[in-house]
Amino acid sequence: TAEQFTVPSRRPGLRLDAGVVDGSTIGIFYDPMLAKVISVAPDREQAAAALSAALARARIHGLTTNRDLLVRVLRHPAFLAGQTDTSFFDKHRLDGLAAPLISDDAAQLAALAAALADAAARRASARVLGALPSGWRNMPSQFQRKAYEQTGGRAQAQQAQAQQAQVQAHDPTRHEIGYRIERDGLRVDGREDVTLVSMTPDMVELMADGILHRFEVAAYPGLVCVDSGLGPVSLWPVPRFTDPAAQAGAGSLLAPMPGTVARVGVSIGDQVAQGQPLLWLEAMKMEHVISAPAAGIVAELPVAAGQQVEVGSVLAVVKPEEDPE
Repeated sequence: TAEQFTVPSRRPGLRLDAGVVDGSTIGIFYDPMLAKVISVAPDREQAAAALSAALARARIHGLTTNRDLLVRVLRHPAFLAGQTDTSFFDKHRLDGLAAPLISDDAAQLAALAAALADAAARRASARVLGALPSGWRNMPSQFQRKAYEQTGGRAQAQQAQAQQAQVQAHDPTRHEIGYRIERDGLRVDGREDVTLVSMTPDMVELMADGILHRFEVAAYPGLVCVDSGLGPVSLWPVPRFTDPAAQAGAGSLLAPMPGTVARVGVSIGDQVAQGQPLLWLEAMKMEHVISAPAAGIVAELPVAAGQQVEVGSVLAVVKPEEDPE
C-alpha cells in the first residue's frame, strides 16, 4: 500500500505523472513503473540536479522503489557527462549505485528519532501520569531498548537487473537503540554527542555533533518511515517477543514481492547446487528467478505453478545434506 506518496513537483520545470496517490493499494497486476517525474532545464546538469533533488525529498511510504538508485545515477559524473549505455550498471557497480542514500550512522540516528517519537505517542495516549517521559523512574534505571530493521539496496538492484536478477534472501541491517530521558536531558547508549531538542509523535529534533537535525516520523502498522535532510529510511520495528511459529526456518526462501509462481523446476528431495534455479516468480510483468542460496536438499516446497503468494511467503526450504531433519 502507498501509505504516503508525495513528490515535490510543484516547481517550475518539474512534472509528475503518477497512477497512485496516498492510500493506493498496489497489486501484482501492474506495470513496474507506477509514476514518472520529468524535469526541464537549460542544460543536462541543471535538469539532473532538479530531478535528483525532487526524488530525494519525495515521501514514498509503504512501497519498495528504485528511488535511491535513480538519485545516485542522476548525480553520477558519467551520467552527467552523457556517458550512458546498456553497460552503465556493469561499469559503475550496481550494488554501490543501489545503496541507500542515508548512511549507516544517519540511519541509526533516524532509528533513535523513531524510538523517541514512539515514546512521545505512548506518553500522549497515557491516561495516568501522561506528563512523565516513557520509562521514567525516580531512581537511575536501565536504558529503554528498541530495535528496528532496515533493508538495504538489494531490492533496488534486483529491480534494475529485472529478469537477470537472482532473487535470494537478504539480511537487513538491524539498529539497536538504547536511550534514557533524565531530568537533565537525553542519554543515548554509546553516544555522547546527541542532545534532544524536542519530540512529538510525528517530529523529533536532535542535535548531533553540533548540528540540528529534524526528523519527520510517520508510523504505520509494522512500519515506521523517517524523512530528514540526511535521507529517507523505512524501518520495521522488531517485537520484543516473537511467535516461534511465525519465524521462517533456516534455509527458507521467502517471496521478495507479491506475485504468481510461474513454474517450479525441482521437487521435494532433489539435490540442488548453490545458485541453481528452483522456481520462477512472476510479478509486475517480470519474471524473477528464485535460486538455491547453498547446496543441499529441497526439504519443503509449499507452492505450485499458478499459485499466488504474498511478500514474505515461504517458497521453498533447502537444507544441507548432512542435516538429519
